[in-house]
Amino acid sequence: MDMINNKIIRYNHTLIAIKGPSVLPKIYGILSSSTPRPISLIFPPPPSNPKQHILTLYTEETKIYTMALPELQVAKTLSDAWDYKGQPAHRATTGGWISAAMILGVEACERLATLGIAVNLVTYLTGTMHFGNASSANDVTNFLGTSFMLCLLGGFVADTFLGRYLTIAIFAAVQATGVTLLTITTAIPSLKPPKCTPDSGNSCAKATDVQLTFLYLALYLTALGTGGLKSSVSGFGSDQFDESDKEEKTQMVAFFSWFFFFISIGSLGAVTVLVYIQDNLGRRWGYGIVACVIVTGLMIFLLGTKRYRFKKLVGSPLTQIASVFVGAWKKRHMELPSDPSLLFNVDDIVINEGADSKKSKQKLPHSKEYRFLDKAAIKDGERSFESLATVDKWNLSTLTDVEEVKMVIRMLPTWATTILFWTVYAQMTTLSVSQATTMNRHIGNSFQIPAASLTVFFVGSILLTVPIYDRIIVPIAKRYLKHPQGLSPLQRIGIGLVLSILAMVAAAICEIKRLRVARSHGMVDDPSKVVPITVFMLAPQFVLVGAGEAFTYIGQLDFFLRECPKGMKTMSTGLFLSTLSLGFFFSSILVTIVHKITGDKNPWIADNLNQGRLYNFYWLLAILSLLNFGIFLVVAKGYVYKERRLAEEGIELEEDDFVGHA
Repeated sequence: MDMINNKIIRYNHTLIAIKGPSVLPKIYGILSSSTPRPISLIFPPPPSNPKQHILTLYTEETKIYTMALPELQVAKTLSDAWDYKGQPAHRATTGGWISAAMILGVEACERLATLGIAVNLVTYLTGTMHFGNASSANDVTNFLGTSFMLCLLGGFVADTFLGRYLTIAIFAAVQATGVTLLTITTAIPSLKPPKCTPDSGNSCAKATDVQLTFLYLALYLTALGTGGLKSSVSGFGSDQFDESDKEEKTQMVAFFSWFFFFISIGSLGAVTVLVYIQDNLGRRWGYGIVACVIVTGLMIFLLGTKRYRFKKLVGSPLTQIASVFVGAWKKRHMELPSDPSLLFNVDDIVINEGADSKKSKQKLPHSKEYRFLDKAAIKDGERSFESLATVDKWNLSTLTDVEEVKMVIRMLPTWATTILFWTVYAQMTTLSVSQATTMNRHIGNSFQIPAASLTVFFVGSILLTVPIYDRIIVPIAKRYLKHPQGLSPLQRIGIGLVLSILAMVAAAICEIKRLRVARSHGMVDDPSKVVPITVFMLAPQFVLVGAGEAFTYIGQLDFFLRECPKGMKTMSTGLFLSTLSLGFFFSSILVTIVHKITGDKNPWIADNLNQGRLYNFYWLLAILSLLNFGIFLVVAKGYVYKERRLAEEGIELEEDDFVGHA
């Protein structure tokens, strides 16, 4: 006997049409039978399992067949997702891998554009726009820092106003506009200063205010588009999979692996093909290709509109954090009750909303740290108890809301100690590229590697470190450290910080060697000559920083997603990305301070690197990184993971939804 919902039951060559949902089938009629007989259906749900039903067929009051029916088919529509028309999303025609693939394409285009501009921008600023090495490095790090900082803005806009789909579409268009404008600035001669001539010496014509306006407008429009796009792509991709379905949940985990893969593909394309085109065919071709790729990616993304699943806006967690601080400040003169149970909490909301209401948050135990914030949960004695559930959140927060804010505060010391890693990282796209321009970059007699393509060692190191960690380091660490994941998130971050210190030591030693060769060949006063030392001397610093990123990036992402409150994962990912932004900005500040202190007589970062002492700047970063690592060790030793802290209170941690970002 077969049963297919809304179609046919077959029994002993008798075909019976079934009309209606599986939970309440009705006889529609006997389609064919040699001996037509009256048949009735009884379909009561057994008390032990309301999702399972019993189908019993009777003929002439004699039971002829009984079968237990589990859920006969997965629900056709999703309860928490909608299609582009605002109707409940249909599982078969929306979401899944087709939708996710279109979103992955947008991310690959974003990474191709950002790195395609950033890794080779310093050579454009110094060679075409006639900037100094210090100011060029600062412009690159400011561009990257702004891109990552705007992720916070993009996340807020997506969660509160536009939703992820519109945020991606709008900011991808903004990014395309920025790259198109950048292409125009490189193609029109009047938007660039005239080329240096042998007679101009060291006094090449500087860029005019109009030329700089077009350049910075193009760069920061691109940064704005990148920030808004990056904040929503991974989240919208995960929206295409239903976590309540085991098969789709498995597909979602695979999606994040492919997400990282497409990021890597975009990165490799940027540091190899695009950089080569920029250096050999011209910037207008390199940037023009990027603009076309972004527009193409946007068109493909828009073509998938009818297949996407959309989620309702949930609001920004920043509002909750702000409301707790505002509420605590308003009640700063009030006394806290001696018993924390007297504070307003989620239980009060459930009691007042009725038995059918659901807790939206897991109740968290009260902690003794940052007790000033507890004042946000003090009940107003002038209000009736029944009205507490409807109060303004800016005047009264639940104790659980307060504890979630405390969780975020506990993460801040770790957050602060990871910023310096990204300052070290910034040197790989700025000063290290400047070093490469002075060295022998030939392979054989004819082929010359673009200076910015040295970052291929950086990207390759990342791709190699991840499988080495998974296949070799994790099994060894599990055996000796007895940790289920091999290394904890903080341990992984610590390894990344150590590798960044070693990278700066390697960079300083390499620069000392490069200067010795330059001086021995009488090239100190002639920056146009190539120092006869292979550019592959720079490979160790790129490899060490790349391996460090693999540990630090993944460790940070795991830490911030694991330790943040449930429902704040988008904001926590933004908090993580802000460390990249601040690391780039700190690099700009540090370069500016060093350049002003060392002056023009004995500059560390000279326009002619052969006359500078760049190795001292690398030593400074190594020392600062070592001090930062010491602070990190103190912070990590005192940190108690959320799962352990709740377990000590006898509370089992609820499973959180997974959210990924790169």
